[in-house]
Amino acid sequence: MLDCLQPLTKADVGPRDHRVKKKEATKISPLLSYWQPVPGLLMTDFWPDRWDMMQSMAGLAKRAASVTGGAVIAAALLLPVHAYAQSQNGLSNLFGGIFSGTNPAPSQGAPSPGGAQPWSGEDGASGHPLMTAAAIREAAGNFDNCVAGMWPDAARRGITQDNFQRFTAGLSPDLRIMDLMDSQPEFTKSIWDYLDILVNDNRLAKGREVLAKYKAQFDATEKVTGVDRYIIASIWGIESNYSTQMGDRSVLQSTATLACIGRRQAYFKDEFLSALEILNRGDLRPEQMRGSWAGAFGPTQFMPTAFKRFAVDGDGDGRRDVVDNPTDLIASTANNLKKDGWQSGQTWGFEVVVPQGFNYMLADRAKAQTIAQWEKLGLKRPTNQPFPNPAEKAYLLAPAGAQGPGFLMLQNYRVIMKYNPAEAYALAIGHFADRLRGGQPFVQPWPRQERELSRTERLELQQLLAQRGFYKGTPDGQFGGQTREALRNFQASIGVPADGFASSDALDRLRGR
Repeated sequence: MLDCLQPLTKADVGPRDHRVKKKEATKISPLLSYWQPVPGLLMTDFWPDRWDMMQSMAGLAKRAASVTGGAVIAAALLLPVHAYAQSQNGLSNLFGGIFSGTNPAPSQGAPSPGGAQPWSGEDGASGHPLMTAAAIREAAGNFDNCVAGMWPDAARRGITQDNFQRFTAGLSPDLRIMDLMDSQPEFTKSIWDYLDILVNDNRLAKGREVLAKYKAQFDATEKVTGVDRYIIASIWGIESNYSTQMGDRSVLQSTATLACIGRRQAYFKDEFLSALEILNRGDLRPEQMRGSWAGAFGPTQFMPTAFKRFAVDGDGDGRRDVVDNPTDLIASTANNLKKDGWQSGQTWGFEVVVPQGFNYMLADRAKAQTIAQWEKLGLKRPTNQPFPNPAEKAYLLAPAGAQGPGFLMLQNYRVIMKYNPAEAYALAIGHFADRLRGGQPFVQPWPRQERELSRTERLELQQLLAQRGFYKGTPDGQFGGQTREALRNFQASIGVPADGFASSDALDRLRGR
């Protein structure tokens, strides 16, 4: 299965390009009459639109890494970014370390705070020069100076010196995070296993309870933002299993560690300083800011910078509490999706039957066309229901190749992917939302007879594609768009469906068997 389908943690998702956008006024309902940005914290002028996908397979879990369900989830899926940066609880742990890795730590590793599993003391799997054991030890030895050196930047953000000293006092590096950041698990979950784990009867029952309990808050938020309540409830359920698996690491400690040690220092310096801004203003208390190893926190796993852009005060109490205040949580999550381009009244996509002999080279995010055009190519819904709006543009996703169901993905699916840039994660969110709404499971079967390739086999597949002249990248065992395109071209050259599905059969064909 391709890693591009797998959820990443927000930890392995880098900053996106920033484009200046003009702020727009929003009409506020009575319940959310105080829903407004806080000067200096809600920076809606910065609009990231490109994910920097990192090398670490363990790294995503919302997307970073939350071990919460979504983060967790992400990791679980096909896992490789939401950030798998999450804590050791929740889905990440449920999937046996798919996101964050569970390699035994040698005794020579440095102890971690609080009796947690220690750092292995080994070089990181990414091969990055800042992830060598020697570089990690050297940076750890300079940790106090590194943190103190961020005071001028903190002051420029309006953080008082008293608060800076108070919130950074006693901070020490959590070196176990270095193992989690560079973890490259040998095995990952198939998309059908991922969906089975996340979209289940227990989670659905809890989701319906949450929708009923907070109906007033969902009503008000839906009226203001136009964002579907079932999508918000789905994210809440998948990211943290409805606030029961939010991660247990200190956001300040995690982001400070990553700001001073390892290969993502510039990115996490912004996250650390943003966390300090949140505390300085009083939106949250330090004990509330606990989450994944990458710094994602709360029931829907906000990174500190995302909190600054999207968090709102939904009940007018002067604080934006996305951890313990359901009104703020629901309103802020909806605001995130709205600002990312959510289209009110529209769904995320449709399951479709792809006809035999279809040209799977068209199954590409860059090759969107109208639903009417897809219908002319033979695509139809498995229930033979008509499409609501044939003029809508969509792209075809075939996560299990010609052997599994196809999906026509609309604009709102792309919005969900901005929340966590993994196709499997977004598919799980959309499907779980439909089930909460009363929809049925997917109609078409998955190729459950197929097994996931191990990392060793994925590396071999890339090497064989390279030997045949199809793959131009550096084989690393991590699949993305380049690997998918290379595999499609190989499949086309031998006259089999060019669906880019990395199956054991595809590997055997490359081996010449």
